[in-house]
Amino acid sequence: MRAIMRPLLLSALIVLSSVAASWAGETAWQEVAPEVSIRLVSTGEVAADGRTLIGLEIDMPETTKTYWRIPGETGIPTELDVSGSEGVRAHRVLWPYPTVETRDGYVDYVYYGPLVLPVELTVEGSTAQLELKALLGICSDICVPVTAAFSLSLAGERDTGNALRLRQAFALTPAAWTDADSPLGEVRYDGEAKALSVELKGKELNPTSLIGAFADGTPLLGPAEPDPSGTRAVLPVLDKVDARTLAGRPLELVFRTDLGAFSIDSTVAAD
Repeated sequence: MRAIMRPLLLSALIVLSSVAASWAGETAWQEVAPEVSIRLVSTGEVAADGRTLIGLEIDMPETTKTYWRIPGETGIPTELDVSGSEGVRAHRVLWPYPTVETRDGYVDYVYYGPLVLPVELTVEGSTAQLELKALLGICSDICVPVTAAFSLSLAGERDTGNALRLRQAFALTPAAWTDADSPLGEVRYDGEAKALSVELKGKELNPTSLIGAFADGTPLLGPAEPDPSGTRAVLPVLDKVDARTLAGRPLELVFRTDLGAFSIDSTVAAD
């Protein structure tokens, strides 16, 4: 397999020579549930195009979980509001590869234990002020929605420790697959199986690592399994669906290889 290049965002934010301005900081920890605290961390760097990384750092026990961008059947979606900020023009969560969990017959997409959730900001000026309100689900014995509000001045010096922490978190996010030889092929809806059938073209990935997700989370897809032939992976469709509405719909496919996590944008083929 030829080399696959991760997007240049990380190097643009980490390498000092590419920095147009710098700031640093972290907020105090806020306890949001028993044994669960959250804070914001910043690299202290901004690229010439105005992009920078911050992270929502969640300190929680290994037995406690929160949720991916599509939480699943019982999960609570994460919401980040930066509308009260000054000089922050856009934000985008860079979701790490999650665990697909089936418990008590329900499927959820989760993260267990300590987590740094990277967030790409686009800022203007050298005195940007981030005001972030977060809502997310935290589950141990019970699941509860928790909220926290943070204020972080985006002006200061490079923070080496936080830059490393965010670099490690960024490395866990799926990179766009850019090799011409895709390990995945056609995606079709199998009405008899009530599942999406994904063609497997290469041996780079473990079929059970495959996650399929529509942009709005519906219909929800279950854990992947290889079919008996070994040439396709099957993603159960957990919601009632009219097959005609799936044809042509964009679909994100996320998977793991020995080189890390990757994503491919696909489309459900028409019958």
